[in-house]
Amino acid sequence: MSKLIKNFLGALSVKPWEKDQMKSDNYHIGKTFDISLQTSAVIIIFGVSTVLFSLIVTGYLYSIPAGQDTQYLLKPNLLWINTFILLLVTYFFNRVTKDLKKNFFTKVKKNLLIVGILSYIFLFGQILFWFQLMENGNYVSTNNYFSSFYIFTTLHGLHLLGGLFFWGKVFSKISKLKQEEIITEKKSIEALSLYWIFLLIVWFVFFLIIYVFNDTVIAWCRTLLG
Repeated sequence: MSKLIKNFLGALSVKPWEKDQMKSDNYHIGKTFDISLQTSAVIIIFGVSTVLFSLIVTGYLYSIPAGQDTQYLLKPNLLWINTFILLLVTYFFNRVTKDLKKNFFTKVKKNLLIVGILSYIFLFGQILFWFQLMENGNYVSTNNYFSSFYIFTTLHGLHLLGGLFFWGKVFSKISKLKQEEIITEKKSIEALSLYWIFLLIVWFVFFLIIYVFNDTVIAWCRTLLG
């Protein structure tokens, strides 16, 4: 990733109107960044999704009325467990990518399977948490806090389902390959790993703003709106 950033900054500093640069461009093969098509697609998804999630967070911060009641907000341990599950998913993805770089393929299939199972457990935990909220009378229409919570977790879950769809395609291919042939799917696995890291970062931002430091954020919003 650091190499990608250096290439990006280098491309921004290029002056194509200068004669020396023109000569250099004539011999350029046309490829500026050494990234795969799969990773390029993930980066594009990053851009679109970041804007979408940013709008939700901004709407949450500026839509809380001054009289918002926060005393009954349900704060069970289930979200902490789900966050830990996402951390485990990222850990196992990291192990997979390291094994691929070292051409060590014996545990790639197993770790990829663990990634899929943990991701489905995370989704099941989110649905279970929704039922807990509704049993306590906290619905989308209850207040702005819960409407933002439901919208965010729904969109995050849909992104995760999209990732699981492509995970299924990659895993079905890998499961039919011999260990030494798994390297052919290296680019797809690296792109999936990058995508899951993005989902983890988005979840952490949400988790801190709307759950861990919820009262602090609401107090800050009240000072803005006041």
